[in-house]
Amino acid sequence: MENTNKNSVTQIFALAFAHLVNDWYGNLLATVLPLLVLAGISVSKSAFLISIFTLTSSVMQPIFGFLVDRYNQKWLVYVGTVWMAVQLSLIGLVQDNYTLLMLIAALSGLGTAAFHPQASFMVGKLGGSRKAFWMGFFISMGNVGMALTPLLVIPYLNHFGLEKSPFLAIPGIIAAIFVLLSIPRNAETKKIDAKASLRDLRTSLIPLLKILSVVSLRSWAYFSLIAFLPLFYQAQGIPLSSSSRLVFLMLFTGALGGLFGGYIWDKIRGKTKINWLLVLSLVISSPLFFIYLHMPFGILSLVVLGIAGAFLLATFSVTVIMAQEAAGKSAALASGLMLGLGVGIGGLGVSITGLGVEHFGIAPTLKILVCLPLLAGLLATTLRSPQRAKNG
Repeated sequence: MENTNKNSVTQIFALAFAHLVNDWYGNLLATVLPLLVLAGISVSKSAFLISIFTLTSSVMQPIFGFLVDRYNQKWLVYVGTVWMAVQLSLIGLVQDNYTLLMLIAALSGLGTAAFHPQASFMVGKLGGSRKAFWMGFFISMGNVGMALTPLLVIPYLNHFGLEKSPFLAIPGIIAAIFVLLSIPRNAETKKIDAKASLRDLRTSLIPLLKILSVVSLRSWAYFSLIAFLPLFYQAQGIPLSSSSRLVFLMLFTGALGGLFGGYIWDKIRGKTKINWLLVLSLVISSPLFFIYLHMPFGILSLVVLGIAGAFLLATFSVTVIMAQEAAGKSAALASGLMLGLGVGIGGLGVSITGLGVEHFGIAPTLKILVCLPLLAGLLATTLRSPQRAKNG
């Protein structure tokens, strides 16, 4: 595969910006969870909205991925972004109707389900010999978007109120127009034989299931920390506006860690049978988070939180690339499984975490939760890294 050219880099930047905006919306429900709780919705019901969103996106992403493998429909990128933006921006208008909130959570998941398989498939194709780095950049921009959600949304909603949420659709519309203008509509749309695609998928089923399990455990910890760290901070007397900045710190350093992890993996890929980068990043993150939960608030605790976030997300792109390479012609479907089903299963875990918080308290539940990346890291020792292809 050739090195990434200038035109490809421009398209990757457009897709990465759209991913930033897409995941900015993807973190919206988790960000407004404390506000919904303050509005009278129980913790478990509020957490269930996150689970509904991740469930619909997780179930549909592999289906969209299968369609992408066959038809490569680029319009899914900008249509999916607009769809999710418009749906989630309606939260404030229906905040008193839990049934409508569940419907919005379910429908908005279709937008991210359409976006991720197509966009990640395109980045993998455009990335050339540095596909892990560019995939890391693409995914890291999504993590930056998630990090920006509490930083921007909480002050906005605190000032204007939830009833002004429809204006939150504007960034999604802008991002969709940018991608529409940047990605050529007459690019290659090669149709891939469905039987060959499914045959590749069957032969790689066991490693894909292992990678999926690793992603699911990591996502469970990841989304639960995003959703419940603000409540943990509130219990310590830290106001919501300050806690949103702490969540931003964890997510932003996670984004940097993902970018660095992709760069390192491009250098060492194929040199060891076990992906030690994946194993160590997950194993190290657990004790760091555990230590952080026991530390008094201060500069040192912020450093530990930032490092823990970086290790937790350092190999986000690595798992996607591993799945794509293992799946062969079913690369987009593999992306849908990792970014959709794996993340969705983790999202469902948020409801379990919510029940734990209600029955056992926020601190004990989070201390158990942060053991999940350790389990994921131990499972990752059973994975074998694919050898570097001759063409890079």
